[in-house]
Amino acid sequence: MYEVLDDTAAQVILTIESGDSIRRVAQHLHTPYETVRQAVNRLEDAGYVSYDDGLTVVDERVRDAALDLVAASAGVSPPSIEETYVIPQFSDWTFAFTRIDAVYVWTQGGYQVGREPDDYPLFLAVREHDVDAWETFFEWFDLPTAFERQPRDELDGPLQIVLEPRPSLDIEHVEGYPVIPRVETIEYMRENYAQFQSGLAMLDRMYEDLDLGVTYRETERAQS
Repeated sequence: MYEVLDDTAAQVILTIESGDSIRRVAQHLHTPYETVRQAVNRLEDAGYVSYDDGLTVVDERVRDAALDLVAASAGVSPPSIEETYVIPQFSDWTFAFTRIDAVYVWTQGGYQVGREPDDYPLFLAVREHDVDAWETFFEWFDLPTAFERQPRDELDGPLQIVLEPRPSLDIEHVEGYPVIPRVETIEYMRENYAQFQSGLAMLDRMYEDLDLGVTYRETERAQS
């Protein structure tokens, strides 16, 4: 089994939802289509997945082995920021990026604020009854969790997961990322206007159906 399950194949196994296309899996992993297609071919030849009107994992025990492999790999080499954005999709529970990450997703990575590579929290909205499961899941990857952002000097590494429990989730998808709705993201940005004024202006330019009435120029900021 482990001869077939390299890191890419393991991630494919963990990302597949029954009926998925190869393109959808590639989008969610943010991995080139051809790389995912080759991994799927290997998994299909080994009998671990089938591809009949969409992908299906043949035996759930393969998922357990894939999770073991990916978690072990993270223990040897801590995940990068980019890899950490993908890791939540390996779980069995729904989530949506929220707060700063909702802005990051809706601007398609164009707006980043309040974070540095050596101090990088990820913000996830999760269902209240899944919180314990999420905490256990991230322990597998040595990623600390909390309900509020923790000071960098209290952490062993640059990454942390900030969980935002909710009774239920309203989820949209942008370039493969599950995220809170755009209208909710805009409300959050308006509540923190000084921090997100330029981000609101960016959204206004990106989406033709918006009319936020926000203008922002770097020259105006420099003169203020």
